[in-house]
Amino acid sequence: MTAINLHNNDEFSEALYKRMQSISPAIKGLELYEFRYALENVLPPGGWASVVIKPMAEVERLVSDSSFYTSIQLRPKQGSRMVMDPQVLSLLQMLFIGLVCGSYPAAWINEHFSFDVRGFYFIHRTRYYTKKVIQHMGGEPYRAFVPKQAAFENVQSVGYKAFKEANAEVDQAFINLTSTLVEKKGIPVIIAIAGQTAAGKTEIVERLQSAFRNCGKSLATVEIDHFLTDRDYREAKGIDSLGKEALHYDMLLGCIKDLYAGKAVSTPQYDFLQATSSHTVEGELKAGCQPLRIEPAEIIFMEGNFPFLLPEIAHLIGIKAMYLTDDAVRLKRKWKRDMDYRKKYELYYFLNRYFREQFLMAEQVYIPQMEICDLIVDTTRAEIWVSDEVKARL
Repeated sequence: MTAINLHNNDEFSEALYKRMQSISPAIKGLELYEFRYALENVLPPGGWASVVIKPMAEVERLVSDSSFYTSIQLRPKQGSRMVMDPQVLSLLQMLFIGLVCGSYPAAWINEHFSFDVRGFYFIHRTRYYTKKVIQHMGGEPYRAFVPKQAAFENVQSVGYKAFKEANAEVDQAFINLTSTLVEKKGIPVIIAIAGQTAAGKTEIVERLQSAFRNCGKSLATVEIDHFLTDRDYREAKGIDSLGKEALHYDMLLGCIKDLYAGKAVSTPQYDFLQATSSHTVEGELKAGCQPLRIEPAEIIFMEGNFPFLLPEIAHLIGIKAMYLTDDAVRLKRKWKRDMDYRKKYELYYFLNRYFREQFLMAEQVYIPQMEICDLIVDTTRAEIWVSDEVKARL
């Protein structure tokens, strides 16, 4: 490999631009001068020659340590300007230098990281399929289809229309399978759809509801996110939306029990734009806010990130499904949904938060639920996994 002069920014940026195309196909959609615009924002103060890279094994240990993620700042500032977390930025700079200098092979980078062109930073590839998950799910997928999300590697953001079309076969198989399980279990039944942010939970619940409604079933939906307390309160307490501490939990538990007993309920309503609840932390309705009313039904949907981890609720759930999508694809969905349409976050808060939470949520929330759920619907791999218990029913 020809030596690159790290003191020459033009020479370095051109070499990086060429090599990054083997990391992210979406780079090919940029002209070199566009790539340089983005690169200027992450230029080290001492220049590229000042970056000291770590051995690959040390980098692997770093991004596999939860303490690395918990120490990431969500709103670091330089003066009055919010910036990328210094550790995330340092990792980005090391990977750039290592790729150009040949210290980090492209294959190794692709194995451990994905590059988001719009955010212009690397995120670690989360490993969701632990040995325990695979064993619980019988060692292999129950159904497999041709993966169609690979086309998303060429784009900077993903809208729901393209996402839905790519997932059509696996989604329909999931709908059919869930309908079969409801027939075997009987009603009333609670169906819990867990999954990561922007995995497509809300949309698949709507499609399942439509399928059951067409069969004459009465429906209700409990969206766990509506039981969240105010985001400012959670962040001040360091709660980060994980576990029952982030919720009006007693209200949620009472709601599920009452619905299962055939009673109508009144629940909090969460404003996703303002990130505030209709209720105070103490459970009182705020002035000017309206609660949600939910009528009892034959089929009760629960949607959220972690319904199976709530022990007082888990045993009431008849079908536990994990709806899974790769982190890199979900980030592209969030660009379209949360930044373009909802205009929900400040840029660097959005990037820092996503980098920080994917590993932590996988370790603390998603993987533990995959180890106990009935179904895993993996839209990126285009696979459906079922537990041995469900296989026996089928």
